[in-house]
Amino acid sequence: MKPKPTTAQLAEQLAALTSLSRDKLKERWRSLYGNEPPRNSSQEFLRGAIGYRLQERAFGGLKPAIRRLLERAAGDASEGKPIRLDPVRKTAPGTVLLREWHGTRHQVTVVGDGAVYRGQRYRSLSEIARVITGSKWSGPLFFGLRSAAKEASHGAR
Repeated sequence: MKPKPTTAQLAEQLAALTSLSRDKLKERWRSLYGNEPPRNSSQEFLRGAIGYRLQERAFGGLKPAIRRLLERAAGDASEGKPIRLDPVRKTAPGTVLLREWHGTRHQVTVVGDGAVYRGQRYRSLSEIARVITGSKWSGPLFFGLRSAAKEASHGAR
C-alpha cells in the first residue's frame, strides 16, 4: 500500500487532473477504482470522481453512519419511495437524554415501554416534554432526536 500523500502532493495531483485527456482520465479511473468508468462519462464527471477518490485515500472516506444513510436513500429511490436523508435516531433502553429548559436541566432515561423522568414512568417522550414545558410538544423534537424540518413534514410541533 502506498503512503498517504502530503497535502501539497494531493493539491498537485488534483490540479494535474485538469490537463488530462479523456483517455488518461479513464486510465486514472481504472487505477483508482479497479474497474471501467461509466459509459459516456463526461471529463468533468471523471475529474470529480477521481479527485474524490484521491482525497478519500488521503483523508479517509465517509463515516459508517453517513454511508448507511446514503445506502438507505439509494434503496428508497430504487424502490420508488420518497428519499429521506434525515438520519433515523432511535433510542435504546438505558439511553439517557438531557435537556435544559429555562435554566433547569432535565434528565430522562429510556426504558423498554417508555421513559422515566424524576422517578415516574411515562409512555412517551412527548408526555414528558408536556410535563416540562406545560404545552404540547413533540418529544423527539424537544429532546433533539428529530429536526424541526422533519417534524414540520409530520405536522407535529
